[in-house]
Amino acid sequence: MRLLKTYRASALCYKRRPIRGEEVDLVVLIFAPEGPSSVAQGGSPVSERYDRVTIYPNFPPETPLMKRFLLALPVALALAVSSAPAQKGPTVPDTVIFESGIEYTNPDDQHVQLNIARPKTGNGPFPCVLFIHGGGFRAGKREGYDGQIIRMAEQGYVAVTASYRLAPKFPFPAAVHDTKAAVRWLRANAKKYNIDPTRIGVTGGSAGGHLAQFLAVTSDVKEFEGSGGNPEQSSAVKCVVNVYGPSDFTKSYGKSVDAAEVLPLFLGGNLEKARALHIKASPLYWVTPNAAPTLCIHGTEDKYVAHEQAVWMVDKLKAANVEAELLTLEGAGHGFKGKDAETAEKAMIAFFDKHLKAK
Repeated sequence: MRLLKTYRASALCYKRRPIRGEEVDLVVLIFAPEGPSSVAQGGSPVSERYDRVTIYPNFPPETPLMKRFLLALPVALALAVSSAPAQKGPTVPDTVIFESGIEYTNPDDQHVQLNIARPKTGNGPFPCVLFIHGGGFRAGKREGYDGQIIRMAEQGYVAVTASYRLAPKFPFPAAVHDTKAAVRWLRANAKKYNIDPTRIGVTGGSAGGHLAQFLAVTSDVKEFEGSGGNPEQSSAVKCVVNVYGPSDFTKSYGKSVDAAEVLPLFLGGNLEKARALHIKASPLYWVTPNAAPTLCIHGTEDKYVAHEQAVWMVDKLKAANVEAELLTLEGAGHGFKGKDAETAEKAMIAFFDKHLKAK
């Protein structure tokens, strides 16, 4: 039986799922919440990113039930869009300059953009932190980090949240090319935005944590630079905070509730069919003594990215004489909330202060 590809839109996608022992096509309507709630918003699993997911069987189109569904679908979509809350921009204090929708690269005519927050006053140049959103390499939005980059700007940073091309349309290494292009763009525009190009750090959650970690271990690997602009600039980062990002894709299957669904879309096949790419895309296998200092933050009850992934990363970095720390949050899952989110954010800021503010 032919499997349907996954098509994602703001309110609709198609999937195939086993129901009562049979493979059934499904139409999924997705209703998104108003906005972010924690430091880990960029990497929350689907169950935490959406308010409600309603699934309808996709019966053959000639059946009366499917005919009625198809007739009702445009109305349902119109109601979903009209009843969705208006998207509000972030609250920006008087001490911060916030700009959104700045194009930093245009591969495949995709016009990839970023948002930037910076202090309104102060001598500068300021240290800079790039935030990379999560979403299983196939979803997520940079706006999930808007609130946090504004808070970072209040503490004397130029902070940026960037979009990147998503799978399955743009598989690995497209996202890597884009995030490296973002770092090069920051250096090329350092004078305009009052950035110190020698003090750029990076962070992200889940898939964003992986991409942040990948930046930290491949600064001297030319094949990952891509052709996204500003080739005269370096994509190296001074330090990284990896929030529950995977380090070894070859060991994700069976340890993650969605690895078997997510990774083949990102890597063009499962471990059996695309093992070489699973290795190539894993930060663990690119560790050298030139890697950037790293803080990994991970919960022990993470069902999407196992805690051991952070342990392996930190151990491998230490073996290469690279500064590396692991903050383990006991009982925390994937998508920190409450006290765990506060602890993670404080640790992240302290790490960046240590490596980016001390000249």
